[in-house]
Amino acid sequence: MEQDIQKEPTTEQQESSPKLDENKIFGILSYISILCLIPLFTKKDDSFVYFHAKQGLVLFGFEVAVSVIFRIITGIFLGAHMGFAALGIIGIIGSFLTLINIGFAVLAIIGIINVFGGKTKKLPLIGSLADLIKF
Repeated sequence: MEQDIQKEPTTEQQESSPKLDENKIFGILSYISILCLIPLFTKKDDSFVYFHAKQGLVLFGFEVAVSVIFRIITGIFLGAHMGFAALGIIGIIGSFLTLINIGFAVLAIIGIINVFGGKTKKLPLIGSLADLIKF
């Protein structure tokens, strides 16, 4: 005969509560481009998620600003019909844009690692700007 033996939950199961998992999911969303708006407006009452959503919003704002500036500069060079010289300049600017986007990705990864660790640690370069956001 088999007996039903009730086991007590392990410490891992106790630490992984549904609310904590939900907060981590929303924290991760904070660093995925425009998805930062979801936790920013739906989880304002949770200080952990709100902290990461504000940082994600600043990161997203910089991503958009850099993209717009790149498009304007590209349009200026292409509009001037400078021929091959314009293509070379656009290639250099495009390489610089790639490096900037890699930097943004690194910041997002650092933020996601902080979310997994349950930390509210400011991101380098943009963390202090997130403190200025008040909703």
